[in-house]
Amino acid sequence: MQRERTYFLTGIIISVTGALCFSSKAIFVKLGYQDNETDVLTLLAVRMIGALPFFTISSVVALSKKENRQKLNPKNLIQIIAVGCLGYYIASFLDFAGLQYVSAGLERLILFVYPTLVLLMSWQFFGQQISRNQWLAVAITYCGIILAFAGEYNLADSFNNQSGDHLLTGAILILGCAVAYAGYIVGSSRLIPKTGASLFNSLSMVAASIGVLFHYFVFSNSELQQITGEAWKYGLLMAVFATVIPSYLIAESIKRIGGENTAIIASIGPVSTILMAYRWLGEPITIWQILGTVCILAGVWMISRKGREGKENKNLRQP
Repeated sequence: MQRERTYFLTGIIISVTGALCFSSKAIFVKLGYQDNETDVLTLLAVRMIGALPFFTISSVVALSKKENRQKLNPKNLIQIIAVGCLGYYIASFLDFAGLQYVSAGLERLILFVYPTLVLLMSWQFFGQQISRNQWLAVAITYCGIILAFAGEYNLADSFNNQSGDHLLTGAILILGCAVAYAGYIVGSSRLIPKTGASLFNSLSMVAASIGVLFHYFVFSNSELQQITGEAWKYGLLMAVFATVIPSYLIAESIKRIGGENTAIIASIGPVSTILMAYRWLGEPITIWQILGTVCILAGVWMISRKGREGKENKNLRQP
């Protein structure tokens, strides 16, 4: 009994650590942008250069098992590549681009609406029924975004010298990222049962990394030797501490405490990002941001709670 309790408690610690690492991504991006020579594509490319070796090794290990190779077929492989590029190439590019214009705190709040988008996509494309309480949760969540955005819009002229128009542009880009990531969750929830979580995660991340690097080498005006030391520092820190490490921590957390508990603990992400942004970036914490955070977390909690009551929302529990 004591051993099981210890196993569960260590799972909680692992989950919290993974959530904190994931939420640090926006901080590293904003710090990278403090170097005026660093652009979106360069910072994203450095991140993937740092992460690609780890996921390549993981893919080789996974494919060395005969049972994993038997799960793959050309159709599954194409789908994994497409979903991986959607979630960690297209979504990441939109996220990095949006962070040029919005604060790290607002970015995390907007991104955290993806469970509601997963719900809406499942309703629209797969006929999943949405209850009255779930519609209420969606409404509460988007009210939270409006509150947080309104508060930051009032600060736009003084914060980072950004205009309201730039803030709107950034918010739209981040929302596009949330839509793309929701599509990734919906797609992955249908592929993982066929291929297994480890094989899917490794191959999808390799595909996304190759997509980003192809984009960089073909379309970027800069070369690797021209990338500044600051870009390498924050990009590689992001690759290790906000990409590779948390992906394995969350997988271990799901193994120890289950997807439901892991999803609940992930709710600390927006709060931790806001606090880290205040500490490391000097971003202000406003009453509007606090109210928006409360609304968004409440809405996501309502949807997650409904998902735990039935199996129809199992895909919402994939981090």
